[in-house]
Amino acid sequence: MSRKRCAWIILFLVGAALIGCQLPYEQGRELYVSACANCHMEDGSGLAELIPPLNGSDLVRRNPDLLPCLVRYGMEGPVTVNGITYNEAMAPVTGLNDVELANILNYIQYQWGDPDRFYSPDEIRRILKGCDSRPVILDFSAEE
Repeated sequence: MSRKRCAWIILFLVGAALIGCQLPYEQGRELYVSACANCHMEDGSGLAELIPPLNGSDLVRRNPDLLPCLVRYGMEGPVTVNGITYNEAMAPVTGLNDVELANILNYIQYQWGDPDRFYSPDEIRRILKGCDSRPVILDFSAEE
């Protein structure tokens, strides 16, 4: 094999490897932007006193096992996040499979919660089995 041909093959393989390597949580970011950012904003800051932030949220940090239920089934009733009470219902995010839901939550945790927290699709399925198939009603503040 000639050196030129070998160099092209190596260049092709390196390029293919780089294309296949997305930034960490890239699919989760894309799904977040399309499914969550309209309310929670792209930077996770929320919407004034209507929609709670995810960025720096005590709810995200302290209740990781609640998040799959919130995203899949939505939420009703008041919730206190970072000392502010919000009372807008959260619509369920439908149409996501367990892998996509894990990817969104991994992105949220990596960006604004606990970067060491990782959800596997199997864990998402396990957590969802413990949820009621209806909107979550929180009767506590995230600070508890």
